[in-house]
Amino acid sequence: MTVLHLWLRHEVRSTERRTPIVPSDARRLVESGVTLTVEESPQRIFPVEEYEAAGCRIAPAGSWVSAPADAVILGLKELPDDPAELRHRHIYFGHAYKQQPGAGDLLRRFAAGGGRLLDLEYLVDDNGRRLAAFGFWAGYLGAALAVLQHRGKLVAPLTPTSKEELDALLQPAAGEAEFTALVIGALGRSGRGARLAFLAAGVEATPWDLAETRDLDRGALLAHDVMVNAVLATTPVAPFLREQDLDDPARRLHTLCDVTVDVGSPLNVLPIYDRTTEWTDPVRRLRKEPPLDLIAIDNLPSLLPRESSTDFSSALLPQLMEFETGGPWGRCVDRFRQACRELGITEGKSRNA
Repeated sequence: MTVLHLWLRHEVRSTERRTPIVPSDARRLVESGVTLTVEESPQRIFPVEEYEAAGCRIAPAGSWVSAPADAVILGLKELPDDPAELRHRHIYFGHAYKQQPGAGDLLRRFAAGGGRLLDLEYLVDDNGRRLAAFGFWAGYLGAALAVLQHRGKLVAPLTPTSKEELDALLQPAAGEAEFTALVIGALGRSGRGARLAFLAAGVEATPWDLAETRDLDRGALLAHDVMVNAVLATTPVAPFLREQDLDDPARRLHTLCDVTVDVGSPLNVLPIYDRTTEWTDPVRRLRKEPPLDLIAIDNLPSLLPRESSTDFSSALLPQLMEFETGGPWGRCVDRFRQACRELGITEGKSRNA
């Protein structure tokens, strides 16, 4: 039996503080017989010493490029531009299956090197439900930032915090004006997180889901002060907001947070902006009068790195303990191959078929 070798890489994005595996779960993997190499990372919320104490091997940041061919590289966000050919199996959020900018280039790198993308977004059970996700915390942070911006309390640049500190900031001050809020996609993980954050801020948000978006009432949407979009579209749907809606003289909507951030994808339900916002500059003004502010940050859970990493790791751990070619991981491989076929990309021979 081949021993699984997982290689936890350093994240190249400077604002990425999360990790898919926390030290306590790393210990369980090692104790089960998995070889786990962890790269040094100055920004990861958990110091590398905790992984070393859990029995992990330690390697320099970025050394995964020369890892053994059978190592499975584990991460969260985008890979660096080099090497041009990716020869390993990579587990992370590739964002390459919905025609996002750069998707074709990434898949060609895998095809050229004979590697595989095992996209965490497509690690699903037999019913298509995701097995490990950051959605709850994405929704929580999205709503929290929208509240702080609407109340004039959002401070840039954003910095990681704890839930306790964040909830303290969300408490309404005496005499603070009330506002109405709308969460679209309210029944999903992100939507539930958003609704709880609004409750922490003293606001009971209007919940919309499939029933309300099937026959969208844009007038009702625009009548809310704050809106959080938590819908992850998998098939084309009519946009929730269009350019002409932003110029509607009856628009009350003032603050918008797009948790899904499908910018650049044909499945984007908010095609009213063309770039994300960042920790350094988290808010973009889409209209001056009446004001409309947009928050569209694509790694929101990294602002609560300890809580979000711990939750995600606990969900991913049992899947890693049963890492194999069938089941959920097999579906990941099938989805990768389908994406390559859709783009006319011919795969190279996999070193880990």
